[in-house]
Amino acid sequence: MTEEEFKGILKKEVDYINSLIYNFLPEEKDKYKKISEAVNYSVKAGGKRLRPMLILESYRLCGGDKSKEESLVAPFMAGMEFIHTYSLVHDDLPAMDNDMLRRGLPTTHAKYGEDFGILAGDALLNLAYEVMSDATVNTGSADAARAMSVISKKAGIFGMVGGQCLDVDLTGEKLSEEELDFIFRLKTGALIEAAFMAGAILAGADNEKIKALGEAGLFTGMAFQIRDDILDETGNQEEIGKPVHSDADNNKTTYVTLYGLEKAEKDVSDFSIKAEDIIKNAGDNEFLIMLIRSLINRKS
Repeated sequence: MTEEEFKGILKKEVDYINSLIYNFLPEEKDKYKKISEAVNYSVKAGGKRLRPMLILESYRLCGGDKSKEESLVAPFMAGMEFIHTYSLVHDDLPAMDNDMLRRGLPTTHAKYGEDFGILAGDALLNLAYEVMSDATVNTGSADAARAMSVISKKAGIFGMVGGQCLDVDLTGEKLSEEELDFIFRLKTGALIEAAFMAGAILAGADNEKIKALGEAGLFTGMAFQIRDDILDETGNQEEIGKPVHSDADNNKTTYVTLYGLEKAEKDVSDFSIKAEDIIKNAGDNEFLIMLIRSLINRKS
């Protein structure tokens, strides 16, 4: 697959994912109009749709039934994106990172006020569990219940939220290697790990493959977060769509400040290669391999 072919497929897949997840967004009407607008604005502001894409491609990698993609898999893709979006909405709040731009647009709290920024995040998190639990009930699938359990745990105290808590608690302090690794593995890695695992679970993969793909997700998450730190140091606001040097402004230890730019670049590559090797052993999905590789060279 050439780079041009990959980009074409990627665009189509993002469009396809958007068409699926938008079906689960609330109608903007009646007394729910403003909160629905804030929720929909947050989701439709754009993004790579990486996590729902990883669910879909992991499902395909493990031989999932294509006819069930929209009835079984789509609700989990939407739920995952809603969880990810809520975390960004809350990250941007004044009490957290205090960012006014996200993906080149005003952040949710900048547009709707801090109160509705908080409420939009709350609504998105609950909406995620609404759509996933509905799918579990409607399909009667034990795999769906298991996938929801994995996503719930990886999004909570012992996953993404746990990583965020340590990150916030230690802001302004110099982090140790162990502390930064903990934050990366949970704050970013946990949801990406969950995406790989959920796709495999929904496809009916065995426990060994589910565990292996979880490791691939963890390595992918590490590479993704390190690249994010590199971009915050070397990128520009026009390309990445949000303020640069925000970590330095908030006195945060990053992978770059702890290890240096050269090691950070090398480790992005090393983690990506580890993820790629696991995926190759799990099945045949060239697009997924190209997707992981694209994380190495992304500029936004």
